Amino acid sequence: MYELLNEKGVNIKDRHKDCGNMIFDSASQDVHSGGSGCGCSASVLCSHIIGEMKKGNLKQILFCATGALLSPTSIQQGENIPSIAHLIYLKKGN
Repeated sequence: MYELLNEKGVNIKDRHKDCGNMIFDSASQDVHSGGSGCGCSASVLCSHIIGEMKKGNLKQILFCATGALLSPTSIQQGENIPSIAHLIYLKKGN
């Protein structure tokens, strides 16, 4: 994602946070990969992000929850992995 955005002159590294990385500690946990996209996204949004908005630490966010429909059969057959993304914009009111 960073490479694709950089090709367009957009750098979001200072503002982007991965929900799976926010939940799991790869240095101390043997996770090998991220968590469930929908599970991590929902957990972080409903706890940390909404909490920070209520405290006034975040005024507006662009939140993109992503996921992949992983099927062992599709992968074994060399098929594409369907994916999905939901993008929402949240802004704290007065």
